[in-house]
Amino acid sequence: MSPKLADKWLELDWARRFALFEAAWTLVAAQAAIRLLPFRWISPGLGHLAEANDASPQLSPQQALQAQRIGWAVQALAHRLPWDSRCLAQAVAGKWMLQRRGLPSTLYLGVSHGQENWLEAHAWLRCGAEFVTGEQQHARFKVIAAFTEDPL
Repeated sequence: MSPKLADKWLELDWARRFALFEAAWTLVAAQAAIRLLPFRWISPGLGHLAEANDASPQLSPQQALQAQRIGWAVQALAHRLPWDSRCLAQAVAGKWMLQRRGLPSTLYLGVSHGQENWLEAHAWLRCGAEFVTGEQQHARFKVIAAFTEDPL
């Protein structure tokens, strides 16, 4: 570990350190599942297929903090792993981490026409009003599927 990285690590509280460890192994599992399994085998673990809407349950301040911490950890590690963990792997990993905490979330899959009319895809994750992953580009994509938990 470089001295600069070690200093950053020491500045983190234990909750953020644990979130980084959890995000690391969850990103590994999500990336492996995406590469090795048909999506129809992965999708049941994401919740049920639902209509894409922006209605989402209110989160308590503590739940919102947990969602933010998960998003921070997943996004921080996704760019530092030795492979490319793109939006789908980040959204799936974040979804699984939120599910372990019993926090309801919605994973969105979207498509858009990119340069030269190529079809582009994007995945993003929301928990309540919080974007956990994929917020930067989500607005230019048309939602084709959304996975959420059953209402309480």
